[in-house]
Amino acid sequence: MAIKKNELYSSLWASCDKLRGGMDASQYKDYILTLLFVKYVTDRFKGEMYADIAVPDGGSFDDIVALKGDKNIGEGIDKVIAKLAEANELQGVIDNAHFNDDKKLGNGQEMVDKLTDLVSIFQRPELDFKNNRASDDDIIGDAYEYLMRNFATESGKSKGQFYTPAEVSRVLAKVLGIGEVTSSDVSVYDPACGSGSLLIRAANEAPVEVAIYGQEKDIATAGLAKMNLVLHNKASGVIIGNYSTFSDPKYFEDEETQTTLRRFDFIVANPPFSSKNWTDGLKEYGRFDGYGDRPPEKNGDYAWLLHILKSLKSNGKAAVILPHGVLFRGNAEGTIRQSIIGRGYIKGIIGLPANLFYGTTIPACVIVIDKENAASRQGIFMIDASRDFVKDGNKNRLRERDIYKIVKYFNEQIEEKGYSRFVPNEEIKKNGCNLNIPRYIDGGEREDLQNIDAHLNGGIPAEDIDGLERYWKIFGTLKAKLFAVFRPGYYCLKLTKDEVRDAIYTDDEFSAYAAKIGEAFTRWQKRVDKSLRTIHSGVCPKDFIVTLAEELLLSFAPIELIDRYDVYQVLLAYWNETMADDVHVVVHDGYGAARETENIIGEYTSGKKKGQPKVIGWDGKLLPKPLLIDKFFATEQKAIADAEIIVADLESQRDAMIEEQTEEGGVLFEFLNNENAVDEKKVESSAKSLRKKKSSLDDDEKMLLQYADLVSKIKDHEKLIKGLKNALDDDVREKYSELTDSDILELLVNRKWYYTLYSGIDALYTEVSHRLANRILELAERYEETLPDLEKEVATYEAKVRAHLERMGFKW
Repeated sequence: MAIKKNELYSSLWASCDKLRGGMDASQYKDYILTLLFVKYVTDRFKGEMYADIAVPDGGSFDDIVALKGDKNIGEGIDKVIAKLAEANELQGVIDNAHFNDDKKLGNGQEMVDKLTDLVSIFQRPELDFKNNRASDDDIIGDAYEYLMRNFATESGKSKGQFYTPAEVSRVLAKVLGIGEVTSSDVSVYDPACGSGSLLIRAANEAPVEVAIYGQEKDIATAGLAKMNLVLHNKASGVIIGNYSTFSDPKYFEDEETQTTLRRFDFIVANPPFSSKNWTDGLKEYGRFDGYGDRPPEKNGDYAWLLHILKSLKSNGKAAVILPHGVLFRGNAEGTIRQSIIGRGYIKGIIGLPANLFYGTTIPACVIVIDKENAASRQGIFMIDASRDFVKDGNKNRLRERDIYKIVKYFNEQIEEKGYSRFVPNEEIKKNGCNLNIPRYIDGGEREDLQNIDAHLNGGIPAEDIDGLERYWKIFGTLKAKLFAVFRPGYYCLKLTKDEVRDAIYTDDEFSAYAAKIGEAFTRWQKRVDKSLRTIHSGVCPKDFIVTLAEELLLSFAPIELIDRYDVYQVLLAYWNETMADDVHVVVHDGYGAARETENIIGEYTSGKKKGQPKVIGWDGKLLPKPLLIDKFFATEQKAIADAEIIVADLESQRDAMIEEQTEEGGVLFEFLNNENAVDEKKVESSAKSLRKKKSSLDDDEKMLLQYADLVSKIKDHEKLIKGLKNALDDDVREKYSELTDSDILELLVNRKWYYTLYSGIDALYTEVSHRLANRILELAERYEETLPDLEKEVATYEAKVRAHLERMGFKW
């Protein structure tokens, strides 16, 4: 059975809850990632001959499971991992987390319970990787990346540097040029590899198997990188840890003489920004010769760049992340930069948003190096992507649309005003080889200038209204409906401000525009419908979404006002959240998986079973319950909705009586409990006595009975609703197994995928009308009152204040 990405992520993150409190994320990440590694290699390689990872007797996750509840469980887990490490020469790689550490995991029974619960989470069905032995392995590697991103977020600025955001890694991998290789003898290197994400992304982009090499100063982080490679099916990759790239580089052309640094075909890197101690123990190897000056001792940015240039073959290519300062700082760095530019090594520069990385908030750039075509290079292609991001907690993050646009524009050298430009060498030299992107790309938004004449004499400046020309081209008659000429060069509204929005939203041309969006979506449906209805085991989900997205961009290319990259974002966001899991399930289990249901697992929150799993509900594996209810059980659902309306009305009557009659002297006042709430049991007891009373009832007694009857009716209807819901729940669960193939395709493709995607795209259309209305109202309000009008109003108020003060006896 296929593993769902989001279920896998949820369970893994739940495992972190078992360790929070005793240590911070920078520490407990090692425990979680190590257990994930042991679980994965056990499921995938145990009992296999010639496997990438040998799983010895006593060195598997099964041996860890046998320790649950054992008083020496911490010590036992350390021994199991030590055996696995020894069998694969992974000492110092997978055995850095010590499970017998009472300072972090607690003493005695506390440690036993904590580790037992932790191991139990890794036994959950969604963490069973036995049936995921081939193409599914990407999902495990992605889960590892997911955990590292979350750990980096929790670890904070000082401890999150081990992780390069996956979005940035993808950009580097796709602009590097490794996807165009044809030779099978290709190498990729990262001299500051961290947890290895850049290397993995680059290797994944290559159409052939490539040799992977990395060096990382921190030994624990190097261990993360090695485990990351294994989980991404790249166990042959070489990671060397515990050595500085400057004082002790580990890759040479001749390992015996170690006189010349090894050269690689491709290099990716996100080295520490502006290192102040890079010269400690420095060994030269000619890395800094021939560039006119040496990198400054207190800033290692250019030291990393020159190391990368030295480590590249004569036709090699690299992509490196560095702080923006490398583009314009002077002195030694300016001299080196001029020399590098003169050699033609820099193919392009991509300016990134600030606050993307976990170790710093400063903006960074990607410098793309291409030695192969250096001699004929006529300039540098620049992209300013600094404004394209979304806030994600306390960090910024590139969206799918941002990644796609950067990669497409860079690889195809597409120029767009304010975003991208090919800058000739002559222009760069005129600027003293200063590569600061704003010198070449004016990415700033047009300043919204105030019009003094309009403030003095009234009217909305024509230049502001005419500046909305892209709207008036499409909605040709709308401008005349909204505006009249106030005086030469100035307009005024024909309508009141309250009427503007309605005039725009109900305009016939706006309706026609909505129809065009619908037509574009229909074009896309026709192009992809067959493929969505014929997904099979040979489909690669990662290639599949690329096709869907490219077709969507083509279909929406003619649509103005809506940015087609926003449409792309709608698809990719839904893909990452839901659709990727759906396609993954269909690929491995077929469309018939839509007939299956699965329990939703939670935890007991109290009692002896606290922390243990329990069933808290169920849902369809592919089709959420509401889809089936809407299609097959509309009558039953309406009966429940009608009953809920009745309950809501009865509750409203009850609440009104409580508000009126719980004050002192009210009928319900004497029935209030210590929490100042009505004691329903006491009310019912009194009502029961009143119903037996043979004499006539007074008004208060009648009101009390009325309240009791309301409460009784509410309870009866709630009981009815509960019964209807339980019966509907049973009927819906039974209906899953009865679904026909056509039912499944209708529900999955039409009602789930298409409906959700169109709703997201329709929201973009709505935003177009909101933007236009907001701008018009902003301008109308800005020039609504002239300066003379405001002065008169101020004078009137001043006279009123003076009169009041004089009447109060104040003189001045």
